[in-house]
Amino acid sequence: MRVGFDVSPLHRPHPRGVVRVVAGLVEALERRGKLEVARLAPEPGAHSAHWRQVELPRAESRLGLAGIHSCLSAFPLRGAGKRVQTIHELPWLHGVVENAGWRHRLWARLGPRRADLVLTATESTARDVRAYSGVDARRVRVVPWGLDSAFSASAEAEDQDVLARRGLRRGAYVLCPGGGRAKKRSDAALHGAIELARCGGPSLAVVVTGPLDPSVVSAGGVSFTGEVSDAELAVLYRHATAVAVLSRSEGFGLPALEACAAGVSVLVTRGSAQAEVTGTAGIPVDPDHADSVAHGLARALASTDRDRESRVARAAEFTWDRSAALVEAAWSELLA
Repeated sequence: MRVGFDVSPLHRPHPRGVVRVVAGLVEALERRGKLEVARLAPEPGAHSAHWRQVELPRAESRLGLAGIHSCLSAFPLRGAGKRVQTIHELPWLHGVVENAGWRHRLWARLGPRRADLVLTATESTARDVRAYSGVDARRVRVVPWGLDSAFSASAEAEDQDVLARRGLRRGAYVLCPGGGRAKKRSDAALHGAIELARCGGPSLAVVVTGPLDPSVVSAGGVSFTGEVSDAELAVLYRHATAVAVLSRSEGFGLPALEACAAGVSVLVTRGSAQAEVTGTAGIPVDPDHADSVAHGLARALASTDRDRESRVARAAEFTWDRSAALVEAAWSELLA
C-alpha cells in the first residue's frame, strides 16, 4: 500500500506547528514501515496551486499511488486515488482573524465534501468541521498529534547558560510560546500577572517567544525573545513558573502538551482544543478576565510534585507512533 504524502510544509514556509506535525507523522510512518510513504514536494519556484492540482495527480499516476494524504486543508481534487484532508482549525468560528482567509474557509467548507476522509487533531475541531461543512460524522476522524522528544522535564547542565543569554537567570516568569502573534493572547497573561501582584501575589514577568506581530504592543513586564530553537524552548519551558496557551482558537495546542512534558503548570482557555489535550493536567481559565488568569497563576504557584507527575504522564500519552498507527488504520479502511 503506497500512499503519497504532501510534505510541502517541510520545504516552504509554514507555521512551526504544522512543520512539526508533518515531520513527526511522516517520520513515524516511515520508521514503522507498515505504510509505504512517497514524499511529494514541489520544485523550487513552483506555483503551489498548480503543483497541487496538476503535478500531484500526475505523480500519483506515474508512481502508482493508492492516494494522496495532505497534512493541510488543500489537496488535489483530480486523480483516481483516495484523498485524505487535514483541517487544523477553523479560527473564524471563534472570532480569530489569523489564518481565516477565504481560501482556508473554502477548503474547510467544500474540501470535506470531496475528500474521502478528513483528519483533525482534536474532537473540538472535528465538531467545528462537521458543523461548518455539513459532512457526515463518519467522514471526520480524530488523530491526536504526538510530542517531539526535545521536550522533557529533565534539566540539563546548559540550562543556566540559555537562561543567562535570555536574561532570565533571576526572577519567576510566565512563558507564552509564540506569543508575539495576536491570536496567542499574551496580553491576557500580562493582565493576569498584574492582577496577581495587585492581590498580594508574587511579581511574575511575561516571556514571549517568536516573531512579534505589529498588532502586539510591547509593554512593561514583557520580555520578547524572538525566535528560539527547540532546545532553547525546552529550557524556557522547564524553568517557567507557568506556561500560558490562551488562544481562543487552536487546532491542537502543541505548546500546551510540550509544557506538560516539561512538568510545568499550563494555563489553557476553558473549553478549547488545548484544554481537551491537557485534560485534568491543565489549568482552565477565561483569558478575557484578568482575575480568572490570576487565579490560574496562583494555582500554578501552588503546584505539587504529584501535579507535576500528572502533567508528565498526560504528555506521555501523545506519541507519533500512536498518530501513525491511527493514520495506518484509516488508510487500511479506505483501501479495504
